[in-house]
Amino acid sequence: MIFGTAILFLLVLLLLSIPVAATLAVLGLTVGGIFSEYPLYKAIGEISWTASTDFILLAIPLYVLLGEILLHAGIAERTYKALDRWLSWLPGGLMHANIGTSAMFAATSGSSVATAATITTVALPQARKYGYGESLFAGSIAAGGTLGILIPPSINLIVYGFLTNTSIPRLFMAGIVPGILLSFLFMLCILVACLIKPSLTSGKHIATWNERFSSLKDLLPVMFIFFIVIGSIYAGFATPTESAALGVIAALILAASHKKLNFKTLTDIMEGTMRTTAMIMLILMAAYFLNFILASIGLTDKLTVFVNNLGLSPFNTLLVIIGLYVVLGFFVETLSLMVITIPIIAPVIVDLGYDLIWFGVLLILLIEMALITPPVGLNLYVVQGVRQRGSISEVMIGSIPFVIMIALMIAILVMFPNMALFLTQFV
Repeated sequence: MIFGTAILFLLVLLLLSIPVAATLAVLGLTVGGIFSEYPLYKAIGEISWTASTDFILLAIPLYVLLGEILLHAGIAERTYKALDRWLSWLPGGLMHANIGTSAMFAATSGSSVATAATITTVALPQARKYGYGESLFAGSIAAGGTLGILIPPSINLIVYGFLTNTSIPRLFMAGIVPGILLSFLFMLCILVACLIKPSLTSGKHIATWNERFSSLKDLLPVMFIFFIVIGSIYAGFATPTESAALGVIAALILAASHKKLNFKTLTDIMEGTMRTTAMIMLILMAAYFLNFILASIGLTDKLTVFVNNLGLSPFNTLLVIIGLYVVLGFFVETLSLMVITIPIIAPVIVDLGYDLIWFGVLLILLIEMALITPPVGLNLYVVQGVRQRGSISEVMIGSIPFVIMIALMIAILVMFPNMALFLTQFV
């Protein structure tokens, strides 16, 4: 009854368009007031302070800042043009560049939304110039943006590690192979779609070899920052938080070398960083309080007992959990979905005998699917917001093939868990 009441109340508040952080806080206060005899609301100050002062969470604003610098320095645009010259010969041309640039930008920015918004800004003018069908093109950007939370560094993986007390470096390492494979699955999807319907890529253009080789220098900045951020972690030189700071310094140096650092640019960078960070941290604090309430009234333990009493095998129970996330992903914002469910689901996963690092990657894939499925697929609205013409239904239809690819990737990961765990043995 507690779980049903909480879910129903949560959906009602979200449908009323109440901000997510406020929704979670109100839900915690309401559930605590109804189902507990103790004044649990008095813990909200201490809980909020504890949730917001953990050292590892300092990485979040730093990775957001890193992404903002790369966006305003024009590095993402140069990366896109370089990949366009190398991939434009494939059926689908620019759409392959969408995926490739998203993958590379994801390797420097831990945000799906930032990745989607950046690539949309850079890519759409080129799509209209060469006469691409905008539905699949916009869908490819929305799908490519989801790579931002799987390929390390990833803000969502940091949140998962924080909530489950698992190793952030191991989570980062576990996301590399699935992230690369998913990128190739997206490109395969585009290739097949364009072979079946060539009109999707009308206006295909092919760069000369001289243009391709001359563009390689534009790929170096992103690769440089990736090796600074990820390399410093696995070399034992820096923690994930410290590596994010090193990435910011490297990005500032690159921006200055391109003569993009001025007062207005710095103001825009800081404003964008503060807005995004404030949203994420408010959601985390509110969700941390809600999780405290749910644990205090015994919901976590009761749910674990309930699952164990179902009599299902561990694999069938895992399928039920996957189905639950797919359904909730239609209605609940992705970061909120993570912070609400992880403290409840993680003990069940451990009890079933599954590895929490592996489940972290599986969960991110489910979150990726939620990002491009209506009615609250955030990347769909980001792409449409930048697009500013046509209907959002076109973006939704264009994202359907990529949803199928993510589902395929989830199935592959379930069947071959070592795909995610293989590299973690070297950490």
